[in-house]
Amino acid sequence: MERVNETSSVSEFILLGLSSRPGDQKPLFILFLTMYLVTITGNLLIILAIHSDPQLQTPMYFFLSFLSFTDICFTTTIVPRMLLSFLSEKTISYAGCLTQMYFIYALGNTDSCLLAVMALDRYVAICDPFHYVTTMNHHRCVLLVAFSCSLPHLHSLLHTLLLNRLTFCDNNVIHHFLCDLSPLMKLSCSSTFLNEIVIMSECSVVLVTPFVCITFSYIRILITVLKIPSAAGKRKAFSTCGSHLTVVTLFYGSIFYVYLQPLSTYTARDHIATLVYTVLTSMLNPFIYSLRNKDLKQGLRKLMGRRKSQ
Repeated sequence: MERVNETSSVSEFILLGLSSRPGDQKPLFILFLTMYLVTITGNLLIILAIHSDPQLQTPMYFFLSFLSFTDICFTTTIVPRMLLSFLSEKTISYAGCLTQMYFIYALGNTDSCLLAVMALDRYVAICDPFHYVTTMNHHRCVLLVAFSCSLPHLHSLLHTLLLNRLTFCDNNVIHHFLCDLSPLMKLSCSSTFLNEIVIMSECSVVLVTPFVCITFSYIRILITVLKIPSAAGKRKAFSTCGSHLTVVTLFYGSIFYVYLQPLSTYTARDHIATLVYTVLTSMLNPFIYSLRNKDLKQGLRKLMGRRKSQ
């Protein structure tokens, strides 16, 4: 990032945001400030409930607590910068833009890997319950979380370094509310061929592989559940997967819509889909998991009860 003067005549970018109309800025500021506060509060409550309730000390909730922590970091990377843009500060430095892009990809892909790990956890719990405790022991859970965090950071570092080698000339206006890879590449006045090759190969693998793992896990889960003779047993098995499937659908549906398309077709219409996987999913996660999970709801009640008694 120290190479700004050597590789680019651009020292800052202008983020146009969601709307350029002055009348929209205050309502958008209030809306996203509210969403941000709800996201932080909801995910913090999930983390506190899990770590304070002995009944929630299981691999599934261990992974969920890390997912909530990642969602807090992910949203914090994006929303505060959006709030500043609503208050007329639409410029972001070259280094600041690349830094934001790095953390967006690192944390977004960490979310993706954690969702795959959570699907694997449900697969072992339902398809091989007698070996669940030994298979998903604490040491293995820690390794899975470490892998889910480290690989995305290496992936993000690669794309940040490749983007830093590009030259940016006079055009520094980003038609987006964040520093995303595709809009930045469209501004470059040098060849982006290598970047596009890496995106179509390495990026697709990093994105698609967790989704394939999730799909495989749920196919095996479905086959196993259909063999359960009682309807009550089937409902109980499916109840542990419903929340996770809802989050996966929201997250991957919006990501595939945005990124599995040619760079040339990337337009402002993708803003809504980007908002879904960057902001909306992180905000809804606590509600999805707590409303559909009796153990977690009980843990939250205990947590709130302790707070009131103090």
